[in-house]
Amino acid sequence: MTQISGTTGDTSSWARDIAAITLFVEDLGVAKDFYSRVFDLPITFEDADSAVFKFGATLINLLKIEAVDELIRPARAADPAAGHRFVFTLPVDDVDAMCARLKARGVELLNGPMDRPWGPRTASFMDPGGHIWEIAK
Repeated sequence: MTQISGTTGDTSSWARDIAAITLFVEDLGVAKDFYSRVFDLPITFEDADSAVFKFGATLINLLKIEAVDELIRPARAADPAAGHRFVFTLPVDDVDAMCARLKARGVELLNGPMDRPWGPRTASFMDPGGHIWEIAK
């Protein structure tokens, strides 16, 4: 594996892990159902404004758009129609088999499965909040 310039592999940096990622959602109920059904995960925590799912050591917090202002003020949330600026990638053992499972759960693929020129086989889909997820092997 090629080492990225400026990294040494030591753990002295304060930025060792991502503990949580908060995703803004317009319909918390629809988003909770999607995450429970598609990812086979239980809700780790929930209240009136949010629901948290645990992906390994990382928490994915679904936060109602109405509660976002308090969290990020003075910044503001972008409109979901403004476009996409990131993709979450989940490793899987078999992309084709996972695509079949996702389709059986009502998930519409954005693309794939396909072999990428840089090596992996991938497919992508979108959650109800407009966040893009990729599966890769």
